[in-house]
Amino acid sequence: MTTPPRTDGKLTVALVSEVFWQPDGIGRLEQRLTEASRRGADLALLPELPLNAWRPSTKDARDEDAEPADGPRARAQQEAAAAAGIGVIGGIIHRDPDTGRRTNRAIVIDRFGKVVATYDKLHLPEEPGFWETSHYQPGTEAPRRIDAFGLPIGVQICSDNNRPEGTLLLGAQGVMAMLNPRATEERTYQRWKPVWRANALTACLYVLSVNRPYPEDGVLMGGPSVAIGPVGNVLVETTDTLALVTLRSSVVTEARQDYPGYLPIRARLYADAWDEVAGRDG
Repeated sequence: MTTPPRTDGKLTVALVSEVFWQPDGIGRLEQRLTEASRRGADLALLPELPLNAWRPSTKDARDEDAEPADGPRARAQQEAAAAAGIGVIGGIIHRDPDTGRRTNRAIVIDRFGKVVATYDKLHLPEEPGFWETSHYQPGTEAPRRIDAFGLPIGVQICSDNNRPEGTLLLGAQGVMAMLNPRATEERTYQRWKPVWRANALTACLYVLSVNRPYPEDGVLMGGPSVAIGPVGNVLVETTDTLALVTLRSSVVTEARQDYPGYLPIRARLYADAWDEVAGRDG
């Protein structure tokens, strides 16, 4: 059974804290998405680079980790989404066939298996266990509103959410939920949680994040999946492999009518100031 698109101002998201790079991974992905769809989910959020082993544990990049837009990992995620009849936010290490440039790319797939949007990670860590600049380059485009699932959504990848400009930009575009696949160590979780809450509260949108679930290659990965409401309240905080949360447009609308949601954005004023900063950084 497939889930029809929602038209009632609601979106049910499955938070899937599982990675699928092992030999049995594709089969497990199909099973997990089918389970999520049967439980009523419209969209599944997977962790950062769900079909890749966590290579940034070292500075050694491998050619086989990256692929073009129609590569095998991308196709596997599209086929699994179509088979289960559910939207999916997954990801690949994308390699541009013309330039060879590699990026950490989120791929947004609808319930028919079509890629409806992509987003390349902007802010790359460079520290033990997360030597990401050795594996891919930062993206060059700001996050954009995605209208494919009834509720307008946006995507940021992992550490992008620690630069609040992106989430605030999405909120100003009318996005009602920011989805944040990540790969983080369990010990850092309490530093992430107030950032998600502040971003949800100030941008007046839902913030959802799913992590890689267990240690990999010496990196102590792990920590809960979370869903934060648009007034900063924690809706879901769990280490379960699969959890569901239903988002409601009416809740976002109410938050944007209350404080601080009704405050003016002053986009032009801040854009001009950021232009000045960008000129100095030039």
